Amino acid sequence: MAIFGSLFSSDMAIDLGTANTLVYVKGRGVILSEPSVVAYHVKDGQKKVLAVGEDAKMMLGRTPGSIEAIRPMRDGVIADFDTAEEMIKHFIRKVAKRSTFSKPKIIVCVPHGATPVEKRAIRQSVLSAGARRAGLIAEPIAAAIGAGMPITDPTGSMVVDIGGGTTEVAVLSLGDIVYARSVRVGGDRMDEAIINYLRRQHNLLIGESTAERIKTSIGTARMPDDGRGSSMHIRGRDLLNGVPKETEISQAQVAEALAEPVQQICEAVMTALEATPPDLAADIVDRGVMLTGGGALLGQLDLALREQTGLAISVADESLNCVALGTGKALEYEKQLRHVIDYES
Repeated sequence: MAIFGSLFSSDMAIDLGTANTLVYVKGRGVILSEPSVVAYHVKDGQKKVLAVGEDAKMMLGRTPGSIEAIRPMRDGVIADFDTAEEMIKHFIRKVAKRSTFSKPKIIVCVPHGATPVEKRAIRQSVLSAGARRAGLIAEPIAAAIGAGMPITDPTGSMVVDIGGGTTEVAVLSLGDIVYARSVRVGGDRMDEAIINYLRRQHNLLIGESTAERIKTSIGTARMPDDGRGSSMHIRGRDLLNGVPKETEISQAQVAEALAEPVQQICEAVMTALEATPPDLAADIVDRGVMLTGGGALLGQLDLALREQTGLAISVADESLNCVALGTGKALEYEKQLRHVIDYES
């Protein structure tokens, strides 16, 4: 029986993100990446889950009264307990299609700034969803491992993980966190900034999915050199006369809209550098800063940060998957990385 157990070992690492959830299965890599969205039908006070992930995301902002589509994660931690549990169950089931004899061991990453209560909530949800053991790993450590940084060396490495809900700035040395700071600004805050900008400047109301599309298509962290950049057509509702209308938005306008969240990320990096011990700061000058997370894909963000800090800034190869890959590596090399995984708290 033991042989079968190892054959069908389905130990997993889960990156429970505010925007996307990724699942890494031991020995197989990242095999699931879906939006962290759950849609349910409310009937007589009873919730019945209709769709999870990609299918549910299509419903965001487009549901009738009887159906609700929500994101159970806010700022990297669980905001809606039952729904989050359903979502985790769904993803585990989707991944472990073959009948496994044993319950999986699951490692989940949590933001560095998560409180003990929030950590317990994540652990509880994972255990209720059918895990044998639930381990937690700090997100910056996972991001650094996933980006291939030598975190076990006695040198300083700085990682900036920009997720959907939070940006984590951390300085690591000897396999642990020397300094970390979590600021609640990420992809969601950028979308909000675009929505607010269009409402103020153009009297146009757009939904979250349109804002996200603008950000991923022409989003940029600094003003285009020609003062305009490329542009795209967007549709929304005109707030003056209440009818839908189409308008054009340029890269310069998006850069203006995103100025504040980008500034907050820059400030978080600067604060971290000020708080870093001098010897480690010297290492960081030497090796630069690594950007990971979906937010690292924002156009020219590395340049904007370079202008502010004067350091070499690089974006990780698979920045979207870094945290999941790092959490997965912690699962594969558990003996060497035992000290960063927290099983009991």
